[in-house]
Amino acid sequence: MTNIKSYIQKGLETNPLREPLLSEAVKALNLPSRSRGLDAGCGIGLQSLLLADAVGPDGHVTGLDISPEFLQYAGGLIAKSELSDRILFKQGNIYNLPFENNSFDWVWSADCAGYPVEANPVSLIGELSRVVKPGGKVAVLAYSSQMLLPGYPFLEARLNATCSSYIPIVKGKRPESNFLRALEWFREAGLEEPTTLTFVKDVYAPLSSEMRTALYSLIDMLWGEKQVEVSEEDWAEYQRLCRPDSLDFILDLPAYYGFFTYSMFHGVVPF
Repeated sequence: MTNIKSYIQKGLETNPLREPLLSEAVKALNLPSRSRGLDAGCGIGLQSLLLADAVGPDGHVTGLDISPEFLQYAGGLIAKSELSDRILFKQGNIYNLPFENNSFDWVWSADCAGYPVEANPVSLIGELSRVVKPGGKVAVLAYSSQMLLPGYPFLEARLNATCSSYIPIVKGKRPESNFLRALEWFREAGLEEPTTLTFVKDVYAPLSSEMRTALYSLIDMLWGEKQVEVSEEDWAEYQRLCRPDSLDFILDLPAYYGFFTYSMFHGVVPF
């Protein structure tokens, strides 16, 4: 399976977990009815649908992504929706947006601008702000924490430190570039009223088949690719607890409980 196909599959499988939480984040922004906004790094368009619904029939969302494969899939997904007339997709790079100054009433970026790898994050927030009209909002969201292995907190902590899919994103990076320091980015970029909110999704037994698939997919995304730093003992324990064919598969616990969080940082473009 190619990386593109894998990303699309994981995005669809985990969406039942993520959509309710991201929908809460959209509501918290109080996007104006009839407003026009940018979904920066829209991926396959799942959040573009939430945003288009929030701005109403006279509003509009432009989804931007650098991947033509994602945009092709997003176009097919949106075409099946009643909101298709409110959404337009465009290929482009969030670090160099192909839009004029003051083009939008707001910008949203989920699981994209929250993970700056090459660009200075302050410059990135500044570029997102450039295309927003004075008084409009810039919002950046990213996955921020989880507890998905109840009863095994130390194993989960070690997996986060040695086997997480986020290691390549944060390893060797300056502390100032970590997403949880984003309030600094917003202030340094000149945005007003920088604010943060964290949204929690609780998941507990009994789990529907859809929720089991979503949770397994999330667990696999986090720790499913072995890294050189993980010990053989921790990897064996991970496989014992997190593989569906294991007799000790943790999602089979009759009292399973876990949670994960998304954090949203947002600010207002000054007049």
